[in-house]
Amino acid sequence: MRPLIPLLLTAMLLALSGCDADRDPVTADSLALKPAQLDWVGQKIFANECASRFDCLVHWNEGEAFPSLGIGHFIWYPEGVEGRFTESFPQLIRYMVQRQAKVPDWLRSLEPFDAPWPDRAAFLALEDSARIAELREFLAGTQGLQAEFIFRRAAESLGKIVAAAPESRQQQVSAHLEALSATPGGVYALMDYVNFKGEGLADGERYQGQGWGLLQVLLEMDAAGDKTELQSFREAAGRVLTRRAENAGNPIERERWLPGWLKRLETYREPAGGPGS
Repeated sequence: MRPLIPLLLTAMLLALSGCDADRDPVTADSLALKPAQLDWVGQKIFANECASRFDCLVHWNEGEAFPSLGIGHFIWYPEGVEGRFTESFPQLIRYMVQRQAKVPDWLRSLEPFDAPWPDRAAFLALEDSARIAELREFLAGTQGLQAEFIFRRAAESLGKIVAAAPESRQQQVSAHLEALSATPGGVYALMDYVNFKGEGLADGERYQGQGWGLLQVLLEMDAAGDKTELQSFREAAGRVLTRRAENAGNPIERERWLPGWLKRLETYREPAGGPGS
């Protein structure tokens, strides 16, 4: 098997950190984006999650036990809530602190670092508070860092995803990743899907024993044939998310969420003209 994953991860991190020519060059099949392309991906994810609405940067969806924050709708659990989905907002804030972003003081001082609203009703009662307004402004002003965080999360998951695949399928999974990583549209699909539905590695992220993350989509993909790799990815993701909704105990997933998920997958296309070209 080609040593794809270390190459992809190294290239992604070099591309983001702006490392110089003393390092190995970023190759065409590496998962890397120019700054303008990364901006484009961030804007697409914000549009997917929030329809690019400012108020949606701090939001609590009906039927969920947690608020969702930022352009990627990062999950943040209240104290005592143990959800099945991977919590990502604390990781985002740690990344922002490392990058020396001006995180609001009240957010930095939370101990433990749990969402300060116990439920949706409590959140809605305080939605016009100064703290939530400050949090929205902070997240609106750090969209580039949030896109970087999503990029890095996707990069760091690739090796784990290949390793978690059945040994007989690992070369095939690597080949799909390599093909998808060769274009901005493919990189966007990988980044968005990991942010949107996770890596597919957590045992808790299963309904009736079946997951819905990036690993499951890659395993579901057909040989491209006369399809593009991105088209094959879209179709596989549609089957995986439909299966999730059918397996879910809560009918809201089938009745309200699935149509939006499938619509989101239709954005997994190459940008017209290419961002930053």
